[in-house]
Amino acid sequence: MEKKISVGIADMKITRQEGILITYALGSCIGVSFYDPMIKLGALLHIMLPEKGKASDSNVFKFADSGVKETLRKLTAFGATKRRLVVKIAGGAKMFEMKGGGGLGNIGERNAQNVKRILMAEGLRVTSEDTGANYARTMLLDVATGQVYIRSAGKPERML
Repeated sequence: MEKKISVGIADMKITRQEGILITYALGSCIGVSFYDPMIKLGALLHIMLPEKGKASDSNVFKFADSGVKETLRKLTAFGATKRRLVVKIAGGAKMFEMKGGGGLGNIGERNAQNVKRILMAEGLRVTSEDTGANYARTMLLDVATGQVYIRSAGKPERML
């Protein structure tokens, strides 16, 4: 049985060669998988918010901007090359209906847009995604193969 490595909310894990990186409860949060197929190095990031507001919040993985940058820094330290990275995202659902304007009601959409913008600024392209709608997702990255799977209640498992 393959080892499963759980990635919590506002967390990131890296592994090499084998194992399944898995993150649960991707509602408005975004899961970002990074995979370097040449060296079978994978990372899974679970961000909560589009950008770091207060400098006092020390958890870099909570935010899209600081989380993506720190994940890329660590992957590079482990030998990954940006141009080889295969990046996939999931989550960004609209979990709650809120009255009034201001865009606060759809933090999931803002998360997805910001993650894509940051990845593009880093020279990375999202090769596949499962974002939006109104349901939570579980995201799995099989580091032996680079394949990413999405599970949602009441829906068949899907490969990204």
